Amino acid sequence: MTAAENVCYTLINVPMDSEPPSEISLKNDLGNCDMSAFLTSFPLLEKGDVKLKTEALKKVIIMILNGEKLPGLLMTIIRFVLPLQDHTIKKLLLVFWEIVPKTTPDGRLLQEMILVCDAYRKDLQHPNEFIRGSTLRFLCKLKEAELLEPLMPAIRACLEHRHSYVRRNAVLAIYTIYRNFEHLIPDAPELIHDFLVNEKDASCKRNAFMMLIHADQDRALDYLSTCIDQVQTFGDILQLVIVELIYKVCHANPSERARFIRCIYNLLQSSSPAVKYEAAGTLVTLSSAPTAIKAAAQCYIDLIIKESDNNVKLIVLDRLIELKEHPSHERVLQDLVMDILRVLSTPDLEVRKKTLQLALDLVSSRNVEELVIVLKKEVIKTNNVTEHEDTDKYRQLLVRTLHSCSVRFPDMAANVIPVLMEFLSDNNEAAAADVLEFVREAIQRFDNLRPLIVEKMLEVFHSIKSVKIYRGALWILGEYCSTKEDIQSVMTEVRRSLGEIPIVESEIKKEAGELKPEEEVSVGPSQKLVTEMGTYATQSALSSSRPAKKEEDRPPLRGFLLDGDFFVAASLATTLTKIALRYMSLVQEKKKQNSFNAEAMLLMATILHLGRSSLPKKPITDDDVDRISLCLKVLSECSPLMNDIFNKECRQSLSHMLSAKLEEEKLSQKKESEKRNVTIQPDDPISFMQLTAKNEMSSKEDQFQLSLLAAMGNTQRKEAADPLASKLNKVVTQLTGFSDPVYAEAYVHVNQYDIVLDVLVVNQTSDTLQNCTLELATLGDLKLVEKPSPLTLAPHDFANIKANVKVASTENGIIFGNVVYDVSGAASDRNCVVLSDIHIDIMDYIQPASCTDAEFRQMWAEFEWENKVTVNTNIIDLNEYLQHILKSTNMKCLTPEKALSGYCGFMAANLYARSIFGEDALANVSIEKPIHLGPEAPVTGHIRIRAKSQGMALSLGDKINLSQKKTSL
Repeated sequence: MTAAENVCYTLINVPMDSEPPSEISLKNDLGNCDMSAFLTSFPLLEKGDVKLKTEALKKVIIMILNGEKLPGLLMTIIRFVLPLQDHTIKKLLLVFWEIVPKTTPDGRLLQEMILVCDAYRKDLQHPNEFIRGSTLRFLCKLKEAELLEPLMPAIRACLEHRHSYVRRNAVLAIYTIYRNFEHLIPDAPELIHDFLVNEKDASCKRNAFMMLIHADQDRALDYLSTCIDQVQTFGDILQLVIVELIYKVCHANPSERARFIRCIYNLLQSSSPAVKYEAAGTLVTLSSAPTAIKAAAQCYIDLIIKESDNNVKLIVLDRLIELKEHPSHERVLQDLVMDILRVLSTPDLEVRKKTLQLALDLVSSRNVEELVIVLKKEVIKTNNVTEHEDTDKYRQLLVRTLHSCSVRFPDMAANVIPVLMEFLSDNNEAAAADVLEFVREAIQRFDNLRPLIVEKMLEVFHSIKSVKIYRGALWILGEYCSTKEDIQSVMTEVRRSLGEIPIVESEIKKEAGELKPEEEVSVGPSQKLVTEMGTYATQSALSSSRPAKKEEDRPPLRGFLLDGDFFVAASLATTLTKIALRYMSLVQEKKKQNSFNAEAMLLMATILHLGRSSLPKKPITDDDVDRISLCLKVLSECSPLMNDIFNKECRQSLSHMLSAKLEEEKLSQKKESEKRNVTIQPDDPISFMQLTAKNEMSSKEDQFQLSLLAAMGNTQRKEAADPLASKLNKVVTQLTGFSDPVYAEAYVHVNQYDIVLDVLVVNQTSDTLQNCTLELATLGDLKLVEKPSPLTLAPHDFANIKANVKVASTENGIIFGNVVYDVSGAASDRNCVVLSDIHIDIMDYIQPASCTDAEFRQMWAEFEWENKVTVNTNIIDLNEYLQHILKSTNMKCLTPEKALSGYCGFMAANLYARSIFGEDALANVSIEKPIHLGPEAPVTGHIRIRAKSQGMALSLGDKINLSQKKTSL
């Protein structure tokens, strides 16, 4: 069913606590309680209470919708309600005539309907445009040709009415009558074409044009040809229909493209964002020429920048990303990278993230320089703006993008590094950590940049505020300072950062010595007191005060150590050992060697002394003591083996790690490009557009129909093109037993953020069940949107009830409830049938996702809910078990394939997934193969799950427990 064929629905609200009225009381309210009284006093009817009749008519409509048959009321309504001129009554009557049975059991039209038909002929000639228009809308829903035939002249006459509301509804009425009963108005296309030519109102033209599209496409094309140059001046609702027509025509007959493509180009300049969006989408499907792709992409970019709604921005960005996926379009989009970067002016982080990723995918050697300049400006801007929740995250995104650019285009690294290194002293540790990771990779890969990086690192070293960043900076300086001057500069910076040494003695002196010179003696104000004997005495107090020493005055490294963070001391010891060994190889003079060596050892010894004292907030750990002691021993012995380990092996380890990381990135990029490249096999048939039959062309997917289905939540997968296939593939959940008086079963349709229950209810008794109601309740983060309306079920009748449930978060939910009903004529209380529980699977909301190791570790430390699952499986291979868990939980393995390859009897892997609600789920798999139990022994171990919410951690654990064992086919 197309958009034009869809009719509007009328929603009727029913108070749940209202009692169902009887037919006699309704007749009383409608004015027919005492027929003799009415026959003798007819003027009393004309002065009847309209309000009472309105309420009674509403009750009649609700009862008929619930399945009640009220044949005795038909003539009552025709005689006493139909002649009324009240607008509310007339609106309600339209609903009543739509739902009331109009035929006898043998299919013939009721005689009374002739009177109704005459009333509506009068309404079609009524002077009030609202009554005419609403009557025409009602006629669109009539399916009885005998009722419509006498009204045709009046409907035709409405096309010439002065008011546009009447004319546009007349067009719709003519279209539906022509579609259902063509013999009643065979000249409808010609009539509407003539109407369209002379019509001025935009909504009327739109309805008329839409009818011609579906009823007589050739006439629609003829009209469009006559006014194709004026399309830009039309209203947006008509322009949208024109875009739809052009798409359908060119889709069915590609030879028509040249005729209409200019019109689509013109519509890209429309003032309506909706028209521009549809025109750009149509242009891309009709033409793959570079000029067309560029025009459509430019239109999308303008829409993103000008639209204020972030959801619209994200939707249009997705269309740009889809364009990029096509290999032939990618080069065209590369020329628009600078335009795409204009989207970064949007404050929303998700939009910026997608934009940066798109720009990074499109960057090439031709535009990388301009891209880097823009990103550098954006980085500097984030430093100047007032701190916002997303500013730090945005800065991280920019740093990572610049990092990727520099790795892919090494020439850019020299421009980027000086700007980024300023952020090492940033308060945001995450952004500074990204910068440090980038600097570490750059200094290892680009030998020519090492002097520049070391120089900048020494400049910002003293201003670093985070201990984690300080450790990383120490490691880089210790590893890559290769000249005598640089080594001495590092030692100077370390001494400056430590302050006066020995630390313990200087701190004790400071504590003891600061009291005397800085002590201030003050005399408090005098106060008169009365003694026990009644005499007066004066009291004053001497107080001494010492100004508190601000902790900010301490040098950074000294502050870290006094706070008890001695891990940085272990890093410092390693750095001092490296530069001391390197200094001894560079300087031949023995005295200078010993002097430098002794200074390094003194610094380590004073830190050890501090760690063992009571001055730090936390004492030094045994591991840190061992590390510093080892470094002291290495410096005292200076063996060649230790020199090689400290100065060569460390750097080789980093080199291997970076090489493996680069190789993995290249492999993933290669897989991505293979997916995108359309490979054609030698024996694939070649299709020529000119030789394609029309029926084959029409079998291709219609983008307008697909977008309509997507909006309605009915997206059909390619493998299930048959609408019934998706329903038949789903498991039916049986809710009651076969012997229960009411049998119920349900299909559970899981959409993105809601669940639709399609419940079939069958009356298995010989009684009429009244007020049959499906009562549902939920457990977990599920919420019932609306209560299903009550039904009336005839003996052995059935009905479908739909219920919507909103999902708020990712955790296993349960829907439970019952069916309650009254038996017609029984005096007993309401009957109840309890339904089986419906369990909602968490896997419908979890999707694989990726994150960096640093983000994983940070989330692992932050998340407070942990669920430890013991491995209990029949799988005997470690890798097979890991793949089985990944498939069962929709999680992604973050551990590289190289780390998992080979066989050593045990395996550890990190898994990550994100729900559609933005909730993160982490898992650590630690498994082993117990070799002592034989080759057929199953895998053992644990899986630790961490999540922010308890429900997520428990639900994921339950899922793993249920699916651990592999079922044999």
